[in-house]
Amino acid sequence: MITREDDRMKLQKKILIVDDSELNRSLLADMLCDEYEIMEAENGLEALKLMERHHFELSLVLLDIVMPEMDGFEVLVMMNKNEWIERIPVIIISSETAAAYTDAAYDLGATEYVNRPFDPKTIRRRVSNTIMLYSKQKFLENAVTEQVLEKEKSNLIMVEVLSHIVEFRNGESGMHVLTIRTITEMLLKQLCIRYAEYSYLQSEILLIANASALHDIGKISIDEKILNKPARLTPEEYEIMKKHSLIGADMLEKTRHYPGEELVRIARDICRWHHERYDGKGYPDGLVGDEIPIEAQVVSLADVYDAMTHARVYKEAYPHKEALEMIFSGYCGAFNPLLLECLRDIGPALEKELKVRSLRYATKEEVKEITRNLLQRGEASNRTLALLEQERIKHRFFSAMSNEILFEYDRQPDMLMLSEWGAAQLKLPEIMVHLAENKQFRQVIKIEDYMDLRSKLRHKSPGAPTVTEKYCLCINGQWRWFKIVARPLWRGGDSTVVTGAIGKCTDIHDEVTQLAHLKQIASIDDVTGLYRRNYARSKVQEILGNTYGSDKKYALMVFDLDFFKNANDLYGHMFGDKVLEEVARRLKHSVRNSDIVARIGGDEFLVFVEYTNEISPVADRVFRSLGGVYGGFVISASMGVALFPVHAIEYSDLFQSADQALYAAKHKGRNCYCMYDDSMDNFLSVLSEEISYEVDAR
Repeated sequence: MITREDDRMKLQKKILIVDDSELNRSLLADMLCDEYEIMEAENGLEALKLMERHHFELSLVLLDIVMPEMDGFEVLVMMNKNEWIERIPVIIISSETAAAYTDAAYDLGATEYVNRPFDPKTIRRRVSNTIMLYSKQKFLENAVTEQVLEKEKSNLIMVEVLSHIVEFRNGESGMHVLTIRTITEMLLKQLCIRYAEYSYLQSEILLIANASALHDIGKISIDEKILNKPARLTPEEYEIMKKHSLIGADMLEKTRHYPGEELVRIARDICRWHHERYDGKGYPDGLVGDEIPIEAQVVSLADVYDAMTHARVYKEAYPHKEALEMIFSGYCGAFNPLLLECLRDIGPALEKELKVRSLRYATKEEVKEITRNLLQRGEASNRTLALLEQERIKHRFFSAMSNEILFEYDRQPDMLMLSEWGAAQLKLPEIMVHLAENKQFRQVIKIEDYMDLRSKLRHKSPGAPTVTEKYCLCINGQWRWFKIVARPLWRGGDSTVVTGAIGKCTDIHDEVTQLAHLKQIASIDDVTGLYRRNYARSKVQEILGNTYGSDKKYALMVFDLDFFKNANDLYGHMFGDKVLEEVARRLKHSVRNSDIVARIGGDEFLVFVEYTNEISPVADRVFRSLGGVYGGFVISASMGVALFPVHAIEYSDLFQSADQALYAAKHKGRNCYCMYDDSMDNFLSVLSEEISYEVDAR
């Protein structure tokens, strides 16, 4: 980077010249340095680094197209992505004259396109006009934004003036309205986070908070002697006082010009029903439970808390902690249990928040100054605010429709931002910091999964930036499988510096469990409950593959039932199935849970066991378990045994050996078992043909 500084104090506008030719940069700088402060970059990557630090100060960028590291088009893409193009005009200065170049430059937001060789007078005029045009545009945006802010502030002021008139007659503190609005807003936010069924209120929180300021507007018609009576009201006076809720609702219903406005409707509901109680003992209509609109329930609880913690003409103020205890104990009436839980959640922060917000009154000039500062820092403009709101609505809509939790992670300062819908689903705040130590966050995702995801993101590159993994998240106390698709964010074009990540979480628990169930169904024989042939083979192959080279010993036993056809012919196939079930039951009892037992054919079975010393006791136990009588049918079997690694180390060879030993047992007269030896190599196979066919068929 090369910066040209004048010896005298400069107030000139800054221009960034980006070109890989030092001569070109020098020529342009010479033309402009008398009127502007010049910054230079020799490629697109260096230009982006300068913009990262100075984009609020830059008035113009003069940009070449063909450059090493990163070309001019890529710079324009990054300026669009970072929204710098909205504030910094770009003039392309290039020797490329093809229409495709100029069209692409204009499409990406360039203001002007000047071909080399250029005339110095033309360059100075183009630069001056472009900067002037953008300055006027910014001035107009600032003026419009200030008008919008003033209008919004005026609306709020009118609401507060009305409510303060009521407070003045009622002898209440001028902070009453602010307190009600603050508690209402905090309760609603916590309600949306804690309970998914109320997430729809997220977009209406500020509207309800503003409407809450009018909750007692009906008191304007109540006699001041009753409003400010220092002693307990008589029953007659209390009945008059109770009328303020109906009077306020009636006043808003009869609003001449805006009866259909959402703010008026919500304020009307709050006015009428903010003294209703969850158990039906409130007024004026005696509504019970959720018959009371949720906005009125929230303001009711906020109103009671404020009444308890502030002095009135008839009572002293209670401390924050004591007021909460009285509300939770039911001393102040019955409230929605969900709202009480929300109040309990925000309790520790509530007292501090009320103190902070009480200091936030500002004069008109102060509001203007804040607005100007925001605009100067590029943090607010009419168009940007509208676009941001539009994107927020789109994200919330699509995430809610697709059951996806959207998130954005900022590495500095270790901050996670969740979409509104996602935060409500996970019952987490929308913004969290210091995730590794955050207890709420660690209750939702296992720390090892979080660290695994971070590690995978760190090792991604721009060529293959996406991470797709399955992790469990805790939803309503239940761990569910989610697919997390995420990608890292890098600083400018520097892929070595990960600044954060964006992504989404999709609930795939049902399909994962269903797939596991289908796999289980596919692997289990529906008659005996034993493994099927293919699954047993894959399990044995896996064990043998992991065991090769160790000192472990295994035995593979295959057998079939003698004369099983007679059971089906004499008693029927249902009886035959019962015999197979009985054989399976006996086999399971003869081996350990870690051993593999499978039905590999009609009346053919496989047993795979680990043994330590001699195989004979194990083979004897399995064989003896098969003998006996079931329903008048005598069960007997012929069995062959082969050993790993004595007879074979591959599954197919081991099965072939056990199969030939089975043939030998049948040759001896059935109802016995044989251990494989070399003399059996020429025996015919009993089961192996089916195995060969099955492998080929795949």
